[in-house]
Amino acid sequence: VQLQASGGGLVQAGGSLTLSCAASGTISTISTMAWDRQAPGKQRERVATITNNGPAIYADSVKGRFTISRGNAKNTIYLQMNSLRPEDTALYYCYGYDPIISYSEYWGKGTLVTVSS
Repeated sequence: VQLQASGGGLVQAGGSLTLSCAASGTISTISTMAWDRQAPGKQRERVATITNNGPAIYADSVKGRFTISRGNAKNTIYLQMNSLRPEDTALYYCYGYDPIISYSEYWGKGTLVTVSS
């Protein structure tokens, strides 16, 4: 499984960005996808999760500002980020979890989001 994230960039505080993650390979049994982020000098944080069943889950730090969604083809997820703050600056990673194939976890390469004040 490969996860390819894109859409990062430089944006002013208060602005918006949409990240995309395209999954390829054996993805039919992936049940959960998420967006993680890691800011310089900080631990990696899970910001949004989407599963095959149930509502999306958000970290308190992004609740009400970020929205995770799936594309029609189901192999793509998005992270719509609104009202961005300088503290949202981080490398954003796409994550996938497959409970059928050895409970495998996958991460893509990060896409950098920089929010200027």
